[in-house]
Amino acid sequence: MRSPGTPRERLARFVASFTHLMANDPDFRTLRQRELPDGDETRLRLLAERAFVEPFGAMIERARGLAPDCDPHLLAISMAGLVLFHFETAPVRRFRPGGAQRHDDPQVVADHVVRLLGRAVGDG
Repeated sequence: MRSPGTPRERLARFVASFTHLMANDPDFRTLRQRELPDGDETRLRLLAERAFVEPFGAMIERARGLAPDCDPHLLAISMAGLVLFHFETAPVRRFRPGGAQRHDDPQVVADHVVRLLGRAVGDG
């Protein structure tokens, strides 16, 4: 997380790491997806404080460096959503127009997310 480079380079490394985690750790994705609809506040708080606090803190750090004029919490949520939705929709995504097998490659997703975020904040 404290690696050298520009904010965009650090963002790219973080998004690639997060994307690969989501692609390669189905238990992590399942845990997250299972707990959200249940809505049990105690379990959600525990999940947020124990499992997600470090990755989300890192996302906020990346958001501050990438777009200091944006709310870092909202930008971090948007960053996570851009990555997570690709994996949550994977079973049906390939049947949608334009779907391709390469879209399942975590590095393809990571590159897309970083390019999109860079353009959104005027960095690319």
